[in-house]
Amino acid sequence: MAVYKRYRKEDPVSYSLGITLTFELLRYKTEYVSRIFIHSAMKQGDTLDRLAALCRNAGIEMVYSDKIFHVLSQKENCYVIGEFRKYTGKLQEELPHIVLVNPSNAGNMGTIMRSGLGFGIRQMAVIRPAVDAFDPKVVRASMGAIFSTDFVYFDTFAEYQKCFGKREMYPFMLNAQTSLHDIRPKGVFSLIFGNEAAGLPAEFSDVGTSVIIPHTHQIDSLNLPIAASIAMYEATKLQFSQGEKHS
Repeated sequence: MAVYKRYRKEDPVSYSLGITLTFELLRYKTEYVSRIFIHSAMKQGDTLDRLAALCRNAGIEMVYSDKIFHVLSQKENCYVIGEFRKYTGKLQEELPHIVLVNPSNAGNMGTIMRSGLGFGIRQMAVIRPAVDAFDPKVVRASMGAIFSTDFVYFDTFAEYQKCFGKREMYPFMLNAQTSLHDIRPKGVFSLIFGNEAAGLPAEFSDVGTSVIIPHTHQIDSLNLPIAASIAMYEATKLQFSQGEKHS
């Protein structure tokens, strides 16, 4: 009898909880999918037929069992779970990066991945200590964008800088003197954000051009996903206005 356990960071596999996420998983990371679980409440019809066809063509096992849903999903309307092996991404020098320094919230990371996909920034550097990108909470918050995002972990920002220092760097800080409205990236760039509670350490003022997003004094700051989304929009709007998109 199969025994299912809650996800742990040390596990070699993770899960996509829900039909939409699982279709994204099968579309972009088919080679890493090990099994697809189907709940007994999943209705027969075109959606299930399509899922079965994808699994059959890729040689992926479909398991009909409710037990894993009781363990992994707290959502009553989750009837499909994809199990996949963890994989390693790769960052490219010629593409823009979003850099998250010590992110601690799974939902925030997933939301930023989704926004990044929308604005054509699909490369993410994560500086430890940090939340586990393979946590099913990140996968769910990304709405499947994680499967189109290359993300790489670094032990320190200095390690990232050693690999990708020859680019425009924009750390977002509350004490920065340069407004977001005044920056116009001309080449490849990195948008750098700190921890949800603490932001970036003071030493990041010496990294590239520190930037602030202007807002009224009625709030202390913008939350991380909103700030990152605004920054990505501003940094890429010229390319989109000219009909260009980052690959």
